Amino acid sequence: MSTPTSTLKSCIPFPLEEDQLVEVVEKAKDWAIMHGAAMRSKQDFNPDALQFAPFILTPSSFPRVEFQKAVNLQPVLNELIHTVAHDSAFLFDTLKSTVKVDDFTRSLIEIYRTVLDEGITQTVTLALLRSDYLPNFSDAIKQVEINTIASSFGGISTNMTPMHSYILTELGYRDKLVNLPENKALSGLCDAMVEAWKLQNRPDAAILFVVEDVTYNICDQRFHEFYIRSTYPHVPVVRRTLTEIQRAGRLGTERELLLALKEGEPAVEVSVVYFRAGYEPGHYHGADEWAARLLVERSRAIKCPSIQYHLAGTKKVQQALARPDVLRRFVGADEAKIDAIRDVFTGLYSLDPDEGGAEAVALAKANPERFVLKPQREGGGNNVYGADIPTALDAMTPDERSAWILMERIFPPLSTGYMIRPGGPTPPPLVQLVSELGIFGAVIGTKDKILYNKQVGHMLRTKLSTANEGGVAAGLGALDSPYLID
Repeated sequence: MSTPTSTLKSCIPFPLEEDQLVEVVEKAKDWAIMHGAAMRSKQDFNPDALQFAPFILTPSSFPRVEFQKAVNLQPVLNELIHTVAHDSAFLFDTLKSTVKVDDFTRSLIEIYRTVLDEGITQTVTLALLRSDYLPNFSDAIKQVEINTIASSFGGISTNMTPMHSYILTELGYRDKLVNLPENKALSGLCDAMVEAWKLQNRPDAAILFVVEDVTYNICDQRFHEFYIRSTYPHVPVVRRTLTEIQRAGRLGTERELLLALKEGEPAVEVSVVYFRAGYEPGHYHGADEWAARLLVERSRAIKCPSIQYHLAGTKKVQQALARPDVLRRFVGADEAKIDAIRDVFTGLYSLDPDEGGAEAVALAKANPERFVLKPQREGGGNNVYGADIPTALDAMTPDERSAWILMERIFPPLSTGYMIRPGGPTPPPLVQLVSELGIFGAVIGTKDKILYNKQVGHMLRTKLSTANEGGVAAGLGALDSPYLID
């Protein structure tokens, strides 16, 4: 089957002359490292060394109208996901078939049931969301997914626009800078964390970053920490793994979360918990890490995300929301909002036998190139594409299929550019690319009242047009920024 594609006009004429290209790439690599658009190497890990994160040399074109549409829609999506996250009956019902076959989702649900039965100690939640979009061949954006936990690259993405401004200036295209939208993702995400911290009114309490055992995407995380410490020096920030939280954490008499940072010293209270880990099974080595997650959930700390928000980000919930009756349940009678949300949704199908799963399987097998098969996982690198779908479906029992969803594949327009990767060829070849836009949102509230709701910034991830997955942390995509075109 031939896939429809269009091509977006590049922001500057290509190819660049070789001498100029080699020189500007060298400058760009140094700029990236010196401004923290960098990561630790997975292949050659050294805690004392950074290498630049893969990036696209010049900003990639993105339709201006669609960019603005995504920005305007984010507060509406924040509100939608907030309402979904606080509807326990809907979450349990939507995930009931998934928990039979997916141990990870089942463990999350068990924690949710436990805290619901006990009575939720902290009714205020903080969510830092990222809604990801691809333009389709007609250039209209379609939502790929919405992330409710560890929505990354707000820190580094904030540096991509200044980096591209520098590169375009070096290449003699300073006049193009007006088409690079301002990006304040880092400050927007951090300000929301501090807003949650202020709500707690516990001036000695800290914000806790829950992190992996080894953090490769270190700059992105540390930028949040450093921004908070420089802008709000009175707000302490601590970083701990789930294992360390289990070892040093406990609940106080008022269910405050207390963390012993050093032996023999009084424990520090934590009033906001920001999860940058805990979104995939590999972060839980055993019972200790699950006990740590439950400890945090039971506490009076504001969680980002709370367990119910984590569940609201599962693919199964996303697929359920694509049904008009379900969307109406959460958005109410506001037809303009319903239309705006439905406009960015692509076809999503349940594989659950009780929800027309057999028809969806037949659809996927008849035309696999039109679809993507997605499991309940964050972190990239888990999806099944095209010709591999029938084999994957045949290898699953009907129950196992219900833990996956089928999504219509989006065929984005192509752009042209230079992808710069550590250890890549010099000079880099001119390649065909596709870009995915992420819009960050921040929302704070209780079940009945939203206290804070903002769109706070964006990111652009770009991959080779031949690559299925595009995660930068997973090693397949590259950081970018949008160049808005009409």
